[in-house]
Amino acid sequence: MGQKFELSGHNLTLENIPQFSRGSGFQFTISKDAFQKVEKAHQYVLSIVASEQVVYGINTGFGSLSSVHIQKEDVNLLQVNLIRSHCVGVGKPLDRTVVRAMMLIQAQSLLKGYSGVQPAVVEMLVAFLNNDITPWVPSKGSVGASGDLAPLSHVAHALMGEGKVYFNHEIQKASDVMDSLGLSPVEFGPKDGLGLINGTHLMAAQAVLAIDEAQYIMDCADHVGALSIDSLRGSIHAFDKDLHQLKPHIGQVASAHNISSLLEGSEILNSHENCDRVQDPYSLRCAAQVHGACRQTLNHAKEVVMTELQSVTDNPIIFAQDKKVVSGGHFHGQALAFVMDYLAMGLAEICSISERRVAKLLNPVFSQLPAFLTNASGLHSGLMIAQYTAASLVSENKILCHPASVDSVPTSNDKEDHVSMGPNAGRKLFEVIDNAYHCLSIEALCASEAMELLRPLKSSTLLEKTQKRIRKHCKKSNEDRYLESEMSAIYDDLRSHSLI
Repeated sequence: MGQKFELSGHNLTLENIPQFSRGSGFQFTISKDAFQKVEKAHQYVLSIVASEQVVYGINTGFGSLSSVHIQKEDVNLLQVNLIRSHCVGVGKPLDRTVVRAMMLIQAQSLLKGYSGVQPAVVEMLVAFLNNDITPWVPSKGSVGASGDLAPLSHVAHALMGEGKVYFNHEIQKASDVMDSLGLSPVEFGPKDGLGLINGTHLMAAQAVLAIDEAQYIMDCADHVGALSIDSLRGSIHAFDKDLHQLKPHIGQVASAHNISSLLEGSEILNSHENCDRVQDPYSLRCAAQVHGACRQTLNHAKEVVMTELQSVTDNPIIFAQDKKVVSGGHFHGQALAFVMDYLAMGLAEICSISERRVAKLLNPVFSQLPAFLTNASGLHSGLMIAQYTAASLVSENKILCHPASVDSVPTSNDKEDHVSMGPNAGRKLFEVIDNAYHCLSIEALCASEAMELLRPLKSSTLLEKTQKRIRKHCKKSNEDRYLESEMSAIYDDLRSHSLI
């Protein structure tokens, strides 16, 4: 049995969702209070059906078909048909981690007791998570309003025992897996299908996982940037605490503190305290200002996503206590779409300033080190082309940072006439994240190589630890060598959150 965690409808966070999503060693339970809230809302939905009161999504069609009244005997079939018809996603499947995060956020929203689904729906979501059953979900097809309809339908389809799932490291029929584990497919009743798909759960999952990666990237940027500043014999004075209190943006102050702390005690810095270099280039001197502004995109994303995690994103909303149903638009993902586009911009700038430091490291005019960090430049190219790769990634990021959130294509016969395109923003964001890891791995390699050329001088205690880690992957050689394996090893260290 894995570690137990009781889902209350309120206790999933930016910190624990990534942990729960990446590992299968957790066993989730549902709190008694949350279960009772779900049951109460469900009973109110059943009373609506019995009274034949016309309520959207319970006994009407969907979208532009909302004016079509559904007979009482067909309300269950309505929900089943909804899921089958909405399983139209295309493209490569979503990563298992994203789907698990999506299901957890979906469970949290349903457990607040405003969706009206039967408790068996949430129980099956939890059973899938506990048994490491992950629905197969195509990555493309959601416009990010009316909920993430297509992706969430593929999840719901599996709960019905009709979809495909990953289980034991292979794709299998959901029905076969459920049979083998003694699980009975959920028989959907009124509001069950709509309650499962009318939410922002894919966008929220993308944002939560991206924030987790971005936090580490921001810290790595300060760390690797400090390594470059030291290897280039830059000045620590640009990160002076008193200086940054005169422009106290939270992210900037944090990065300045990080970089200053990392450089403290470096023999390399002390060796040129009185050199004739008056001011460093912006990629060194303004590292705190740029990294700090990038951190602000992360801080804003956290603020918005934390609110989304504690929200009900269904429609219509069931207020069982007040005996009312209210149709609204909480399924619209504009807030999430904006912050994912914004965070992509912040991460792209981390790459941009990193590449500029790489260029300085390789330029003998500025670095006062051998050209391209090889003692036999000309016959050997050294790290020349590593900067080309970084330049290519920086350029690609400019394309990826074109905002998805400012686009909208009307759907459902123009009834749903403005959408967020949030999932597209999320997919682009993950590409920028991967590029950021590659750019920082290239900078780490170049800064490390430069530092070796400054021996016997040593860096600070903290940076020497990082240097030692990087050099485990790098050959000490004055001749050209195969660099891809070294870059990949450093990248793997970064991606596994192991380098710093």
